[in-house]
Amino acid sequence: MSAGFASLDGKVALVTGGSRGIGRAIALELGRAGASVVLSYRTGRDEAEQVASEIGGRAVEADVSDAESAKALVEEAGELDILVNNAGLTRDGVLARMSDEDWRAVIDTNLSSVFYTCRAAARPMMKRRAGAIVNVSSIVGVHGNWGQTNYAASKAGIIGFTKSLARELGSRNVRANVVAPGYVRTRLTDVLPEEATKTMLDATPLGRLGDPEDVAGAVRFLCADEARFVTGAVLLVDGGLGM
Repeated sequence: MSAGFASLDGKVALVTGGSRGIGRAIALELGRAGASVVLSYRTGRDEAEQVASEIGGRAVEADVSDAESAKALVEEAGELDILVNNAGLTRDGVLARMSDEDWRAVIDTNLSSVFYTCRAAARPMMKRRAGAIVNVSSIVGVHGNWGQTNYAASKAGIIGFTKSLARELGSRNVRANVVAPGYVRTRLTDVLPEEATKTMLDATPLGRLGDPEDVAGAVRFLCADEARFVTGAVLLVDGGLGM
């Protein structure tokens, strides 16, 4: 349990895509802050259960790109104080050669999932007049990136969706914010060519890639009561890359 700044003691949190990478770091951080954490996964059951065991939470298998599965996940998680939408994937390729399936898979997993879970969680939060939603976008959703029209569209969509949601829920004291990571050390960036990584680092004022924990700390703040007057914000966690 955690006392002091950005404590989440007594709160129930759901983190989608919590088995690895940024989602794993978020789940662990919220757990360390005192929250009771439910984390969802589509693959990586052993990894998800390991994360849950570290923080005394629960791992639940769900396909959040499916409306019914996402709704069932939110109901299974219980009375939520916090919802963090992190689940996502990439299917990179230039537009001229992008398949319908690669477009749909990314939009459904990255963007439609946010709609499904937020729709399921919003009404109970509104009734209780309390709740914090944090949706994980990307610097790519702000600036675009070559070969990622599908990914950029999904992540930009999250920003517009969340700003609109913040306007709808604000009168009921439910907050909705976005965290947009820059280039963070995950399995996705580990496979990048050295030249591509150098280009990113050269454009980042802090001169390093981010760590998943850097993003997790920002999410924790936005979930906490210390951020009670913050809604509709897009917090770039990118080492200055996007300014």
